[in-house]
Amino acid sequence: MADIATVDTAMCDDPHTRVLSMYDAQSLKTTGALDDITRFAAALCDAPIALVTLLEEEYQHFVGRTGIDMAGTPRDISFCTHALASPNIMVVADTHRDPRFVDNPLVTAAPFVRFYAGAPLLASDGSALGTLCILDTVPRDGLTPLQQEGLVVLARAAMARLDDRRSSREQGIAEAEQRHALEQSELRFRTLADTMPQMVWSTLPDGFHDYYNARWYDFTGTTPGSTDGEGWNDIFHPDDQARAWTLWRHSLTTGEPYEIEYRLRHFDGTYRWVLGRALPIRDDAGRITRWFGTCTDIHEQKLALEEREIISQELSHRIKNIFAVVAGLIQFAARTRPEFAPIASDLRQRITALGRAHDFVRPHSAQSRPSAQQDSLKGLLDSLFEPYQQQDHSRIQVRGEDLLIDDRSATPLALLFHELATNATKYGALSTTEGTIDVTVEQTDDVVTLIWMERGGPVVVTPPSGLNGFGSQLIELSAVRQLGGQVCRDWQSDGLIATIKVPRPSFSRP
Repeated sequence: MADIATVDTAMCDDPHTRVLSMYDAQSLKTTGALDDITRFAAALCDAPIALVTLLEEEYQHFVGRTGIDMAGTPRDISFCTHALASPNIMVVADTHRDPRFVDNPLVTAAPFVRFYAGAPLLASDGSALGTLCILDTVPRDGLTPLQQEGLVVLARAAMARLDDRRSSREQGIAEAEQRHALEQSELRFRTLADTMPQMVWSTLPDGFHDYYNARWYDFTGTTPGSTDGEGWNDIFHPDDQARAWTLWRHSLTTGEPYEIEYRLRHFDGTYRWVLGRALPIRDDAGRITRWFGTCTDIHEQKLALEEREIISQELSHRIKNIFAVVAGLIQFAARTRPEFAPIASDLRQRITALGRAHDFVRPHSAQSRPSAQQDSLKGLLDSLFEPYQQQDHSRIQVRGEDLLIDDRSATPLALLFHELATNATKYGALSTTEGTIDVTVEQTDDVVTLIWMERGGPVVVTPPSGLNGFGSQLIELSAVRQLGGQVCRDWQSDGLIATIKVPRPSFSRP
């Protein structure tokens, strides 16, 4: 006969079968967990046999029994099947006088049942799963009111014990499944981590290192477990240890991602550059439960980048020298042809301005790098305007928000503002000792507006002559063609106001 633990409940039509599988009838029979209730029921009703039964589709299990050795019967000969149809106690006073049971094998053969009384076991949803019943081998008039009430109370107690047993079993199954899932997840993680080309590690929320993959031990040549806790720091280059600890503690305190380049001791004794990264894993409440990190060998890329940086610095330095040589050649040529001296002076100044712009944005070494941020518009303008400033005060002031620039926009910006400053020196605010200029930077999401405002120069009656020459064309070339902007010049009595509108993407590549 099929045991309830092995029945495929998903295929059963009877709802009792689907519910009963949760109670583990076989385990209940084996442990005798309900036998004390059947003993008390037998004593209360003065009956030789008492049973706690659970019914499935084809079989009736005796999960608690007193006075009988049978473990169960087929359902089609079960008295309890009939008892389930009644919400109250079903009493059969004499089976020989009841046509339902007169030919029942349990009546005509052992245990020779002549009297039956059964109270249904009702689940929380109202469904009847089995009974608490008493059997006698002689007919009886029935049960006393006390016996009937007692049988009902004991049936509830049996159902409560079954529910407790079910809950405990379900919890045990859930915990076992959870442990199995965790073990499988851990196995998958370790398998995946050991096949990755990067070194992989993890820590507890407080930063205690408790796992490294095989790649870590292959790279460092350390003994498994020797770098747990704080032992990892000994693998770092001595010059990188303090920096790594500082950044790591900052991440542990703030929960911010950890990222750093440092040198790790290779198994051959050399130190190699690696990129270390780590991210926190959080629970539903936002608490950090673990940190997972990687170390990627970037030694070859680091060396190649340093080599390219040195070459780039050298080339940029030579380009800077070329600007100086060209400016010198122009000045030398002007000495032999005095009639070209004014043109040569303008050209030399423009070459010098380009040289300043290039020197500001070019790659630098740590020693040659300018103090201002190299992608700063204000930094570039300060460098361009330095020759026009006075020691006691700034004649050209830059106001407004700073803006990111790159090497592509630096050249046209340098030419544009050099021409404005040159014109101001010849005709405008910088041609007098008291004149000043304000450069204002205004930004929107799409457009940057640069406002050049001169004050304190010669009174302007009509725009100065000669403003449609090469310098003005150079302003248009820089602002309009190279930066994609617009230039508007307003000659007021107090000086020039030039408004340059440039699309924001023209200043810096995305």
